[in-house]
Amino acid sequence: MQNSLHINIMMKKEDLRIVFMGTPEFAVTTLRALVENGYQVVGVVTQPDKAVGRHGSVLQAPPVKVYAQEKGLPVLQPEKMKDPTFVEQLRGWDANLQVVVAFRMLPEVVWAMPRYGTFNVHAALLPDYRGAAPINWAVINGETQTGVTTFFLDEHIDTGRIIRQKTFDIPATADVEYVYDGLMHLGAQVCMETLDDILAAPDGRPQAMEQDETLARHQAPKLFKDNCRIVWEGTTVQQVFNFVRGLSPVPGAWTMLTAADGTSTMLKIYKATLTDTSVGALPVGALSRDKRHLYVACTDCMLRIDSLQLAGKKRMEATDFLNGVAGIENFSLV
Repeated sequence: MQNSLHINIMMKKEDLRIVFMGTPEFAVTTLRALVENGYQVVGVVTQPDKAVGRHGSVLQAPPVKVYAQEKGLPVLQPEKMKDPTFVEQLRGWDANLQVVVAFRMLPEVVWAMPRYGTFNVHAALLPDYRGAAPINWAVINGETQTGVTTFFLDEHIDTGRIIRQKTFDIPATADVEYVYDGLMHLGAQVCMETLDDILAAPDGRPQAMEQDETLARHQAPKLFKDNCRIVWEGTTVQQVFNFVRGLSPVPGAWTMLTAADGTSTMLKIYKATLTDTSVGALPVGALSRDKRHLYVACTDCMLRIDSLQLAGKKRMEATDFLNGVAGIENFSLV
């Protein structure tokens, strides 16, 4: 009887033909890592150019498209991911792997196309914080740790089998810009490690584990104007503080600055500081000041407002705002 010997021959980078899908600056860092590490990116898929300017007369290319064109990579910008023409163009690139970072939900005809599948780089520790805005919601909810997950796409949103995870600590006063930047670079790193796993695995199929649904504690829905408004009633100073830093600098937490006569204007708060100063007899939302600082009463303590922006004005420090407003005690935040 003759013995058979199975030899696992590792794939090489050259064996992978990768299509990259992504849109914002967050995704560019991972695309750049693919290019600079010698991977063969055969094409890039991103969102259509966006109309900007006062009358929407100027088209602005997504950051991923700008970088892809700088590197001479072919780009597709479908309006609809199921469009037959796009699907045929995508198939024509003959990719055997797709990498997705900060893009949109893909139909099965797209994510199931490559031989080795499609994996996503998600800025959270799945299954927690599934959704479009995981970085913002992690900060808003006062998390002290988040991270990056790579997982194979399936028919649902952020539910596929996990390949790799790596954690990232959130400092107590960090805003979402700090966490975004950290996860952007961590995401590129974890993507490279995931590709190592695929190259080393038999038939390009690395070990991946099903998500534990008992760990899905929070959702991360897309941010709109309505869910960026500060709710003052029944909200602690810590919760308001977390809300502000979880939306700073973009899109910005907002409220209405209301005068005693009932007139009001929109006000965004970009930076605040926790205090343990009692609100005393002040109602929630009441404003007060000392020589250099602006304060608002929350349900338990005063929150110091450090940086803000009135509708139609530029962002300014609270001290500059106070210099232009008399009788701040006659205003409140609603």
